[in-house]
Amino acid sequence: MIERYTRPEMSEIWQDRNRFLIWLEIEKVVCEKLAHDKVIPAADWKKLKSKLEALKKAGGVDPKKVQAIEAITKHDVLAFTTAVAEKIGPESRYVHFGLTSSDVVDTAFSIQIQLAGAILRQDFESLRHVLLKKAKKYQKLATIGRTHGMFAEPTTYGMKFLGWAVEWQRNLDRLDASLERMRTGKLSGAVGVNAHASPQFETEVLKELGLRREKVSTQILPRDHHAEFLSVLAIAGGSLERIAIELRHLQRSEVAEVREAFSSGQKGSSAMPHKRNPISSENLTGAARLLRSYAQAGMENIALWHERDISHSSVERVVFPDATILLDYAVHRMTGLLEGLVVDEKRVAHHLAQAGEAVFSGHLLLELVRKGATREDAYAWIQKAALKSIDDGTSFLHQVLKEPQVTSRLSSAEIRRHLSLEHQLRHVGEVFSKA
Repeated sequence: MIERYTRPEMSEIWQDRNRFLIWLEIEKVVCEKLAHDKVIPAADWKKLKSKLEALKKAGGVDPKKVQAIEAITKHDVLAFTTAVAEKIGPESRYVHFGLTSSDVVDTAFSIQIQLAGAILRQDFESLRHVLLKKAKKYQKLATIGRTHGMFAEPTTYGMKFLGWAVEWQRNLDRLDASLERMRTGKLSGAVGVNAHASPQFETEVLKELGLRREKVSTQILPRDHHAEFLSVLAIAGGSLERIAIELRHLQRSEVAEVREAFSSGQKGSSAMPHKRNPISSENLTGAARLLRSYAQAGMENIALWHERDISHSSVERVVFPDATILLDYAVHRMTGLLEGLVVDEKRVAHHLAQAGEAVFSGHLLLELVRKGATREDAYAWIQKAALKSIDDGTSFLHQVLKEPQVTSRLSSAEIRRHLSLEHQLRHVGEVFSKA
């Protein structure tokens, strides 16, 4: 991911040095188990353990050294073990004992994903907290609802924020579930049959690394886990876009109910000094598009040849760092956007008044049905009055009171009661209490 969209903590997880440190830790834990099982003699293990710990304390092997060796071997794990051997000496013969490259690479990859997931989880929680705060603040701020871009029935701004907050709880739940399924590793060898290390050996080593043994692996971990994780990130991107699209609409000049914070010295346009563009919302819409593309790539990686091929590898080297870094950035940016969001309550009230009483038409429809009218007849009477009021710019109440089929069934007081915000929004508090 480009530097512009990269936050340091997430980026660090995917750096070569950190990856090699995780590889080194896996090799160390495997060797420790081999020593416990007396495969590595005690005297050799004492020396090897000391050297491995010293190497780890020194920051692991130099990524540039590994790259230089890989330029010759054309194999990254062999380049890594060669660089380790140069640092450790003769005892390095036990490093990578009984393992295939993917035992280390895939297990380390699972650990990196857990680390990245922990950061994303904090991001999700922060965003959800801000949404809940906004929901509470604007719980009673009545606004016209819009469906198909048209005035519908009134709702509240708090309901918008509350719906988003509940959605981000679902994103948290999905993230937790996918991370738990991804909490697996493998040390089952070249084709997954545990030819050199028993399943019990594998289980005990992986437990030390905070992982579970994958029940059935091949040379690699099954990629449906990885596809699910990327899909969860893509769904979270969709949730960001849902908010961004709403905010972009509400910032349009014709609507202007909200606006993103605009700092001193900020410029909206190189040509038009009056502009205050919704750049954060638009940026986040674009980020969501990328996140969906990464999920598609993850889906393509599920089906591989036989016990494995490496067509998935080049994809994962790009999409996992990019997807996690981008989502980390995007959620953080959305959180900041919402914290600084300005809601113009006067504009909100203006549009609600502009919508008029016709937006309560559904209440009169149902009340007429309760009084014995057929739904078809009631709909026709109310629609006639509503469209007349909209087209002529007259009062909906005035038009309804001119309809004898309506006034013969409903009193003026009943009609007025059903054309009120209090009646429309009477259950909002209960919605909040149950969310």
